[in-house]
Amino acid sequence: MSTDYTLSYGTHATPDQGRCAMEWVSHLAGEPHTDQPECVSPVVRAFCIALNDGLEDGPRQRLRPYLTRTIGTADDGFDHQRAWMAMDWLIRTYTPTWLAAADLDDAANRLWSLSEVTSADGLPAASDALRYARQHARGAWGAGPVTWLAAGVAARATAREMAWATAAAAAWAAARSGVGDTAGDRARAAARAAGGDAAASIARAARAGAGRAAGREAAREALAPTLEALQHSALGLLERMLPTVALKAPVAGRHAGLAGAPVAVRVY
Repeated sequence: MSTDYTLSYGTHATPDQGRCAMEWVSHLAGEPHTDQPECVSPVVRAFCIALNDGLEDGPRQRLRPYLTRTIGTADDGFDHQRAWMAMDWLIRTYTPTWLAAADLDDAANRLWSLSEVTSADGLPAASDALRYARQHARGAWGAGPVTWLAAGVAARATAREMAWATAAAAAWAAARSGVGDTAGDRARAAARAAGGDAAASIARAARAGAGRAAGREAAREALAPTLEALQHSALGLLERMLPTVALKAPVAGRHAGLAGAPVAVRVY
């Protein structure tokens, strides 16, 4: 696949306006211009769309090596596993990574020590650990005299959104198609709250140390290493969702003759 192209944010009415990740896949597979290529698994498609739009311009280009490998994943029989892989990532990677960054090691270790969550049977134990994490993360953010000032509340909301908006939003987009029952929704909400409040506590400490004028930039710098680590981990999650061998691109014809394409799919 040529490297002289750029993944753009959002959807585009025509290719002249640019192409996001899935619009490039449609082009490569010989489908009409769309961000909903029929040749791609709905789980993979949801993940890539959200990750494409959650990443900034530079990091977004890291998706390019994966694009041809998404072709032919529709109806390959692995979407149930993919959805639970994404759910497991939210529970056992996203949340404890933020907790550890906020020095909430006990809560992080409880999540890291869980068995892999591969079905609804794993959610009760995960939910217990997430409730514990949520309580401790909220306590970490709430300590201090300026907790409920308007500026503090706004900073908390910003940090929580930054923590969720890139990799975690993509993982949930992938998970909800296969996990989206009440228990899954509750686990997602707990993961988002615990990770978000851990991020907010990191940002709050950085703002306090930097002083009022430089506080916002200091908070962003404090959050950046964890955001980068989770973005890298999310690409690893995508790697595990995809076939181990890429199709040759470009390919001719609608859906690119996918039925006979030589794709080796990882068995999960």
